Amino acid sequence: MIPFRTDLRFSCNLIAGSYLGRSYQTVLNYPELWRSGDNNKLNEKYIFMTICQELSTEIHCWKISRVLHLKKARFSHLNSIMVWANGMSVCARFLVWLLLLCMFIRKVVPEDNIITTKKGRVRGTNLQVLGGTVTAFLGIPYGKPPVGRLRFQKPEPFESWSGIWNATKHANSCYQLIDTTYPGFPGTEMWNPKTNLSEDCLYLNVWIPSPKPKNATVMVWIYGGGFETGSTSLPVYDGKFLARVERVIVVSMNYRTGALGFLALPGNKEVPGNAGLFDQRLALQWVQENIASFGGNPKSVTIFGESAGSASVSYHILSPKSHPLFTRAIMQSGSATAPWAAITASEARRRTVALAKQLQCPTSNETELILCLQDKEPKDILENEVYVVNYFSLLHIYFCPTVDGDFLVDMPETLIENGVFKQTQILVGVNKDEGTSFLVYGVPGFSKDSDSLINKTQFEVALTLSFPQVSQLAIESIIFQYTDWENEQKPEHYRDAMDDVIGDYHIICPVMEFAKKIAEVGNNVFFYFFEHRSSKLPWPEWMGVMHGYEIEFVFGLPLERRVNYTKAEEILSRSMLRYWASFAKTGNPNGTLINGTRWPVFTSTEQKYLTLNTDASEVLTKLRAQQCRFWNIFFPKVLEMTGNIDEAEREWKAGFHRWNNYMSDWKNQFNDYTSKRERCAGTN
Repeated sequence: MIPFRTDLRFSCNLIAGSYLGRSYQTVLNYPELWRSGDNNKLNEKYIFMTICQELSTEIHCWKISRVLHLKKARFSHLNSIMVWANGMSVCARFLVWLLLLCMFIRKVVPEDNIITTKKGRVRGTNLQVLGGTVTAFLGIPYGKPPVGRLRFQKPEPFESWSGIWNATKHANSCYQLIDTTYPGFPGTEMWNPKTNLSEDCLYLNVWIPSPKPKNATVMVWIYGGGFETGSTSLPVYDGKFLARVERVIVVSMNYRTGALGFLALPGNKEVPGNAGLFDQRLALQWVQENIASFGGNPKSVTIFGESAGSASVSYHILSPKSHPLFTRAIMQSGSATAPWAAITASEARRRTVALAKQLQCPTSNETELILCLQDKEPKDILENEVYVVNYFSLLHIYFCPTVDGDFLVDMPETLIENGVFKQTQILVGVNKDEGTSFLVYGVPGFSKDSDSLINKTQFEVALTLSFPQVSQLAIESIIFQYTDWENEQKPEHYRDAMDDVIGDYHIICPVMEFAKKIAEVGNNVFFYFFEHRSSKLPWPEWMGVMHGYEIEFVFGLPLERRVNYTKAEEILSRSMLRYWASFAKTGNPNGTLINGTRWPVFTSTEQKYLTLNTDASEVLTKLRAQQCRFWNIFFPKVLEMTGNIDEAEREWKAGFHRWNNYMSDWKNQFNDYTSKRERCAGTN
């Protein structure tokens, strides 16, 4: 019996490959079910229903049974085969019956989960989502593995393949350092990649609703992670709910981060810089070329992202060669104009040379430097990034976008000031407590395991650490701006002030400024302020509505009842799904009004925005206006003034040193003269 089952399993694989493999396995494991009680007759009904289960929907099984019923009498050759098969052994009859069933299945069941792309066919997997079906294509290659001599270079399109690419699980995540600050803590582990790390990581994912749409709007997600980490494999980025509820096609791509994605020797074609941004652009080009095959409309593509992903979205807005690849943009808590999001070409070059020195690579010859770095282990490169700056980096960002003369022809502030950006609609916003998540990563006095109540002295130390290259006068100006002089003795005051300082400086004010510049020239801008703290948030209460924790609501995680979000959170998530998708489809989030509140257009003068929370949404104006005026206008002037003072002080000290040396020499010479005169007088 055992040899027979083995041979039959092999025969089944020859007949139908792996398409119905799991059903075959079920049948083969229980041979007693092959036969009914009627003279050992083949139990066709059982085998039929077992294989049908693999097709996932009752309608497909009904189609097959209906066809078998109608066609059996009409095909004389089929009747002959059936009669002939009755004289065979159970083994042979099962094999013949299985072959016939597979033939019918191939003809009757449309293979919606197999799509033909420009490079080859891909097979997805059907997911049961909220009472419907979504087909997910996970791990489709869009770029050649950037390994060996392709490391640090612009990506090249993936080559064609034969056969069917099995796109049923997430591919490798791009090589990065894993966050081990709080081992085992859900609040950090949720952001760590869920797949193997590799430089072979240029893959994308597509979620399409069922039945397959025609000309559906496409939403392309770009993950954050400070240009240092990130992966599409995170459950919080699962596109199935958005695709199912709003019937849009959701796409996400892996892109290179850290030195592997943003190392730069501007002007050198071997290491041009911004490789991670070019990865994103190549994925957007893939969407233009292939998304129609998935039922998507290449002329209706909205890019959206969070944090560094949001900054990436704004880079595509600022880069003319990206403009034809998308229609609209959504920016969540990040902008290219943020102080962490860009460095000059000279600074990028300095950091590359510093990394090379740290890894004992030659630096006098660029070709030798590049070859040396290309031969280093990725782990060694990433672990030594921290040494490229000689100060504490609060956001731990060491390599990021730079001016390369290609993707980015000038610094973001200059480009946006000169109007060099795509004229389109944007939906943009921030969270209430953007700063807290950064404070627990190295600022003294702050921890996830305490209330982080700090005093004034600790506040000053935290500011000095967070702004390492500014003068004491600049630090004093921040203290003055953010001290609540009526409540300065309250223990939580300085903790909350530190949250506001970091959140305003790094996230809220740069995003506000970007939105104002886009709106100034007449583009429709819609601004939100996310105020809800998730009931599932594992971080302590004092950290509030943290950076990144609107994402689960944008992707619809609260809609899955077994996860135990509150009903109010499910309603909030559904409203955000509708806002985001309506904007992607039409350029206006006001599809169906939520709670009767209409989301107004944000203008550079009125600056109206919508609050998003589990209570009734409100329309307010001029978010953090005073604080942002401080950061955008006053603080730069303080830096300029104190920079001049510092230079003058250095010059004065140098002059004083020269004068002091001169006076010392003069005094020595005078004393020598006096001594000689006294000796001469003594001899007379």
